[in-house]
Amino acid sequence: QVQLVESGGGLVQPGGSLRLSCAASGSITAIYVMGWYRQAPGKQRELVATITNGGSTNYADSVKGRFTITGDNAKNTVYLQMNSLKPEDTAVYSCNAIVQTFRGVRSAYWGQGTQVTVSS
Repeated sequence: QVQLVESGGGLVQPGGSLRLSCAASGSITAIYVMGWYRQAPGKQRELVATITNGGSTNYADSVKGRFTITGDNAKNTVYLQMNSLKPEDTAVYSCNAIVQTFRGVRSAYWGQGTQVTVSS
């Protein structure tokens, strides 16, 4: 009953910017943390950035200073502003959320992912 929907991916040249969005919906009573992960073909999935409902953020070293994660608690939405994009950033970006449902169950959920391609 909980759904995460990502948007904002696409093709961008090196040095360009993209803004990803992830909206959570369903029987949610609380969201404790939301974040972004990415996986490139042939590589392991890696954490990109996370944010708690209190505003605490965490970033992978590879994106610090270039990416910014923000959240809108009222909209159950998290954003990832990606600047100075590099070809190595090319991957499927997936949204993750740890939520509490109406019946008190706390679980992690995943979106379907959105493709980000950085190429000239």
